Amino acid sequence: MASVANAPLNLLKPLNLPRYKLGFGSCIVTTPFRSTINAPFLAPQSSKQSSSPIICFASEKQNSSTDISSTARIRSEVLTPFRSVRMFFYLAFIASGGLGALIATTQLIAALTNPSRALDAPEIAKGLGIDIGAVSLFAFLYYRENTAKNAQIARLSREESLSNLKLRLDEKRVVPVSSFRGFARLVICAGPASFITESFKSSKPFTEGLVERGVLVVPFATDGNSPSFEFDESEESKDFTSKRKRLWQLTPVIVSDWTNWLDEQKKLAGVSSDSPVYISLRLDGRVRGSGRGYPPWNAFVAQLPPVKGMWSGLLDGFDGRV
Repeated sequence: MASVANAPLNLLKPLNLPRYKLGFGSCIVTTPFRSTINAPFLAPQSSKQSSSPIICFASEKQNSSTDISSTARIRSEVLTPFRSVRMFFYLAFIASGGLGALIATTQLIAALTNPSRALDAPEIAKGLGIDIGAVSLFAFLYYRENTAKNAQIARLSREESLSNLKLRLDEKRVVPVSSFRGFARLVICAGPASFITESFKSSKPFTEGLVERGVLVVPFATDGNSPSFEFDESEESKDFTSKRKRLWQLTPVIVSDWTNWLDEQKKLAGVSSDSPVYISLRLDGRVRGSGRGYPPWNAFVAQLPPVKGMWSGLLDGFDGRV
C-alpha cells in the first residue's frame, strides 16, 4: 500500500473525567464494565484476530462536543488562572478610557464654540486622542483574550467528548478513554481497513519499544470493514506475540459516537472525511500530536520515555506539547 504523506493536523485532546455514566437500551456486551483498569493489558486472542466494533444502542444521547460543559470551563480557569483577572482590568481600562474620551469630547466641543477657550482646544484634542488610543488598545487586548478563551474552552469540550468514548478492553470489559489516563498512551489509528492493516504491519519492528512506553493502539476502520491481524504463534515468538497482542488489543465501542467525533475534528481541521489519520495521546490523556497518514512509530519510540524504570513518573510531563 502506498504511503500516505504525513501532514500537520490539529485534532484536539481527551479529558480525564472522574465519573462515568453509561446507559444502554441494548448492547451485544452483556457483562458490566469496570471503570478502573489494572495493567498489564493483555486479552487472550487467536493467531488471526479480526478487530470488529461492538454495536450498542445508547438510551441516553451524549452531548455534542460543541456543547460547553462546566467541567471544560473549570479546566480552562485552572489552566489559565490569571486570564479572568486580565480581562477584568481590560474592561476597567476600557470603561475608564471611554469615560475620559466622553469628558474630553464635551470639553473640546465647548472650546471650539467658545473663542475665549480656543487656545485649549489642541491640548484637549491631544488628551482625547490618548483616550481613544487607550480604549482601542485595551479593546483589542480584550478581544484577543476572549477569543483565546473561547477557543480553549471549545478544545477542552472536544477533549471531554473524546474521553467519554468507549473502548472494549477484552470480552468482559468496556471502559471510557479517560480510564487509561496515567499509565497508557493511546494512539488512535483511523482509516480504511487496509490502512489499519498496513499500520499494524509497520508497527512490528517497534513493538517492544512501544509497549515499554505504554502505547496502546485504537484501530478504527472508517469503511465498515474489519482489519485482519495475524500473529506468529510459534513457541520461539511467544513473548513477542504477547506484546503484539497487548499493543493492538483495543476496539472502539459505539461506532457512531466515534464516527461523529472524528468527522467533527476533521471538519474543524479542514481535512477530508475519507483521509486516514492518527491521533496520539499523552500519558495525561491530552492529545500529543496528530496527522494524516501512518503513525510515526519510530518517532514515538525515540521521543516518549518508558512508563517503567528509573524515568517512570519523572518524565511523565515530557510527552510533548499540547
